[in-house]
Amino acid sequence: MIVSPKIRGFICTTAHPDGCAAHIAEQIAVVRNRGPIPNGPKKVLVIGASTGYGLASRIAAAFGSNAATIGVFFEKPGEPDRCGSAGWYNSAAFEKEAAKAGLYARSFNGDAFSDTIKAEVIAALKADLGQVDTVIYSLASPRRTHPKTGEVFKSVLKPVGEPFSSKNLNTGTGAVHEITIEPAAGDDIDQTIAVMGGDDWQLWIDALLAADALAPNAQTIAYSYIGPVETWPIYKNGTIGRAKEDLERVQRALDLSLAPLGGKAWVSVNKALVTQASSAIPVVPLYISLLYKVMKEEGTHEDCIEQMDRLFRERLANGTPQPDDAGRIRIDDWEMTPHVQALVAERWKIVSTENLAELGDFAGYQSSFLRLFGFGLNGIDYSAETDTSVAVPSLA
Repeated sequence: MIVSPKIRGFICTTAHPDGCAAHIAEQIAVVRNRGPIPNGPKKVLVIGASTGYGLASRIAAAFGSNAATIGVFFEKPGEPDRCGSAGWYNSAAFEKEAAKAGLYARSFNGDAFSDTIKAEVIAALKADLGQVDTVIYSLASPRRTHPKTGEVFKSVLKPVGEPFSSKNLNTGTGAVHEITIEPAAGDDIDQTIAVMGGDDWQLWIDALLAADALAPNAQTIAYSYIGPVETWPIYKNGTIGRAKEDLERVQRALDLSLAPLGGKAWVSVNKALVTQASSAIPVVPLYISLLYKVMKEEGTHEDCIEQMDRLFRERLANGTPQPDDAGRIRIDDWEMTPHVQALVAERWKIVSTENLAELGDFAGYQSSFLRLFGFGLNGIDYSAETDTSVAVPSLA
């Protein structure tokens, strides 16, 4: 079938398998062009491995460090007359490229919150790899069914305490407008913490420890974001921020659990980027558009793959994580450089629909968004028929 982008709100409901494969190839090339990662991980489990930072982590580990990788995700396979999800096509392309390079790669498609998937993954890990030295936790989901109680939790993106009004960007039209978001009510905060906090990360590490599936000196990393004051009411100080605080609470607990192995848990604070998750957060797309303009002018812009390559290459592999006062790794350091933030803040005050093209990089935002779904890649004939029923080899 011929596949074109169909955008509904902040998601694209179609994905192009050939475009996704080209996007994977581009990311692999970035890592390979930087050379091998000294002392990099060799056996890696990535929970949330099909898009964004999780996918980039898997690529950086595999093609920068020749690591064997196991990826866990929840994606929709393609059919002859219907698109699969971008994450499905990403994972299919990754496994095919890994096979060409002679690298072990195995994937699991299912609910990573469930005990069933945990048990299946750990059984395969024990059989194939024995133990892993690195566990990446990069799940982004709007809901979670608790594996013990069966209770279903739903996350919300809301401020805490009082309504929040700010500028916002309509990513479909490019219009800058005012938005007011009502504060969390009832159990919104607890629900969001249950989905996006650290509880499931803790359950994964506990299960891996119980199965003796973590190697000596194993490290585990979960991803977070802080951002500028303009976004704090909806992010850092909002419901999602409370969930990220819980992630840091669990990080400290996991440090104690991993200590007998000589292991370590980290929270890595990453840069604001166009991902399927960030596109859903009000206010953030406008900030990203302004940030992209400034960082591209500075020559410091990175996408997910550059961020994760730098995390492995400069912070984790060399034993120089450079944590901040709260013990977090800061790969958002270039974003949060004072002069970068000052420029973004100046432009935030005056940005409007009329001057967005001058002050921001909305075209870059749109391009990055479409590339997540395999559109806008060089060398792809989007007018041609393509096979949408692509298989992920290890799941075939």
